Amino acid sequence: MEIAQSPCFDASRSAWSPAEFERQLRAKGTAYHIHHPFNVRMNQGGCTADEIRCWVANRFYYQLCIPRKDAAILANMPDRAHRRLWVERILDHDGYGDYQGCAAGGMEAWTQLGLAVGLSREELWSLQGVAPAVRFACDAYVNFAAKAPWQEAVCSSLTEMFAPQIHKDRLASWPLHYAWIEPEGLTYFRSRIPLASRDVEHGLAVTITHFTTRQAQHRALDILQFKLDILWSMLDGIEKACV
Repeated sequence: MEIAQSPCFDASRSAWSPAEFERQLRAKGTAYHIHHPFNVRMNQGGCTADEIRCWVANRFYYQLCIPRKDAAILANMPDRAHRRLWVERILDHDGYGDYQGCAAGGMEAWTQLGLAVGLSREELWSLQGVAPAVRFACDAYVNFAAKAPWQEAVCSSLTEMFAPQIHKDRLASWPLHYAWIEPEGLTYFRSRIPLASRDVEHGLAVTITHFTTRQAQHRALDILQFKLDILWSMLDGIEKACV
């Protein structure tokens, strides 16, 4: 998938320092889906039980796509050291044990969230509740990860920089506004906070090392914006599906 090049740069200018480049990347957080009207309403307690279930069912498709995306990136990585770090992401979501405890992985933790909001395991895994727009956005992300240079695909994962706050918000607000959801169902949000921080460290190191000219750095910002647009488009689709 082609990503449009931002017109607002002068290729003749010198590259940003690593610190400034990281600041520019983190500044993209203003476009994170934490600011989407549906997410704001959800965290303020404005969603019905059916809307919560709709959101959980649709976001589950994204959870299924994450290890596929990471496997595609892994397949394109020529360096063993990077592969040994990246493979942890697949295990984080697919799991490396049975249904008991953290070894079950993120998809099982999300399944427990589904059960906690009133969805059956069969309903969730059937994907029958997934809106076409959500499928399209998630599939576009997997396709990009498979076809882009692996460093660019790694860069797209840097939305993880902004993820801990969205999980903290849910852990703080959901027990207050949605007391009907069993607390055990929120395990996914709790587990992702330290994992996201770990993943960002590797992703930032790859991105800062690879994108070393001003033009390349702007390319990185465009890639990160593409991923932010994916997440925002998913919520657009979910919001319409919930009506």
